Amino acid sequence: MKKVLGAIVVIALIGVGYQFKSSEEEPEFVPKPDSATVRKTTSGSLLGYTGANGAWIWRGIRYAKAPTGTLRWRAPLPAKAPRKGGIIETLVSGNACPQLPSALSAPADEGRVTIGDEDCLFMDIYAPPGAEEAPVMFWLHGGGNTIGQGGSYSGENLAMKHGVVVVTINYRLGIFGWFSHPSLTTGDPRDDSGNYGTLDAIQGLQWVQSNIESFGGDPNNVTVFGESAGGVDTLAMMASPLAEGLFHRAIVQSGGFNATSLEVARNPANQGGHPFSSSEVLGKLLVADGTVSDENAAYEYTQDMSRTNLRQYLYGKKPDEFYAVFSNGGAGMVNLPAILGDGFVLPNMTTAEIFSDADNYNQVPVILGTNRDEPTLFMFRDPRHVENFLGFLPRLKDEAAYLQLVKYGALTWKERGVDSLARAMTSSGNPDVFTYRFDWDEEPDLLGMELSKVLGAAHGLEIAFAFNDFKGRFDTGYIYPNDEAQFALADSMSSYWTAFAASGDPGRGQKGEQVPWLSWGTQGMRSIILDSPADQGIFMTDDEVTRAQIKTTLMNDDGFADETLRCQIYARTFRDDEFIASEYESLGDGRCRDIDPTTVDIF
Repeated sequence: MKKVLGAIVVIALIGVGYQFKSSEEEPEFVPKPDSATVRKTTSGSLLGYTGANGAWIWRGIRYAKAPTGTLRWRAPLPAKAPRKGGIIETLVSGNACPQLPSALSAPADEGRVTIGDEDCLFMDIYAPPGAEEAPVMFWLHGGGNTIGQGGSYSGENLAMKHGVVVVTINYRLGIFGWFSHPSLTTGDPRDDSGNYGTLDAIQGLQWVQSNIESFGGDPNNVTVFGESAGGVDTLAMMASPLAEGLFHRAIVQSGGFNATSLEVARNPANQGGHPFSSSEVLGKLLVADGTVSDENAAYEYTQDMSRTNLRQYLYGKKPDEFYAVFSNGGAGMVNLPAILGDGFVLPNMTTAEIFSDADNYNQVPVILGTNRDEPTLFMFRDPRHVENFLGFLPRLKDEAAYLQLVKYGALTWKERGVDSLARAMTSSGNPDVFTYRFDWDEEPDLLGMELSKVLGAAHGLEIAFAFNDFKGRFDTGYIYPNDEAQFALADSMSSYWTAFAASGDPGRGQKGEQVPWLSWGTQGMRSIILDSPADQGIFMTDDEVTRAQIKTTLMNDDGFADETLRCQIYARTFRDDEFIASEYESLGDGRCRDIDPTTVDIF
């Protein structure tokens, strides 16, 4: 029974980027320094180790100065080698950045709210021994830009099986990664952008440009890739003029892009701001420490505070004090503004304006993809959709309704994260846009629960296939059947990923043995479907999703047993100019009139 419950927990958080291991794991590998790995860098002379599969590994490399003290909410500064010189052992990944604990992270120490430390700007590197001018793959982890760490991912298999150098990094998260308050401004647009997590990734790329050749990597062939929030951040590298020339290809797994304006990031909620804008967070802090009685009083109080006092107040708060104002449902993620359109680090433009004009973004070859059943990861434990039979066996309450929600949620994600971007980028003149849909859904049943249906091709499940790693720090043996079909798909996907990293075209994979992956629009094709040979296999399709198509499909779908569900999906999917009141009210035989669309929250 412990294995079943462990499976549920592991699956629920697979996309957030934490280490997870089975209860029957092999003895833990203990790193031992290897003198063959000594490398001179701008961060000092580094000593790594040889991994279990032969890769050379360096973990916990400081790529930027600690963003602590007066460097909090400032652009990162380059790390410098220690004055006394000497050899720095890099055998363990560096601190995670401050975040709420989740089911798969280390628990917070007694008396603490958060895990991690503000001194967290570290990276890990994995390289095949003796590599020269190898393609570099620079990974940005997921986790809603509020949880996760680069050290949870191992690039050993990609390095050894495919001859690439893999870099994973930490970047500032949440309050410390994206936070803009007028009292913190300095007059320097980098420091005042609020995009500190974005700037950390750019600093990491700059470190790679200066140092990766010493590790066998080619600084002129760098691929940024990331999943979920890491996919969003990858698109931010494409959108940021400060990242120009620092990378040469991009892979976006289950991403999307929507910059938040500084006004929304700063203003109170009742003035159009985000529910957790800097003004709202400041007010919650003042209430929490007893300075004022409620948040209305907090707003009035801050109007009388000087700029200096406001700044000192914010700098005086510790990570635990910030995160204590948020509730933690176990997943650890917090709804905070991120990816700010400040006009310097990131354009103050719409997504379409950025990516449909080559002058507005770094036009490089790009892969864009989503998973067929993205929303299931966030739904299958939700008590609105799932009940526990006998107190512990999960069962879907309404399978038909569940699958409808998954269907439209996934279509919306695909349109936002893949097809709309592909249309924009190709219209800008980019000939090297490749898209995919990940369809693998061959999970085993667990005590009568069909994981292939309840989870299917869920958010995050493609990561282990792309890294070709189902053990190590991707040990998810409870989920995957570990059969030949699974491993064949992993071989194919990692071959495509690394072929793209090498040339900017996934083509027929690294060894020329895969189904040809055509660019968007070539021979009338759009996306490649990635599935195992035991199911559909791999093939190209002309499938393309538009917002108009989603709306038409929803309005004419005869698969709704409960018409109120159609209303909810419409209200959740179509907002602002896309929401047409007369259209909405005509749905469900008029039942939608009784459902306030502003109160709908399905997921």
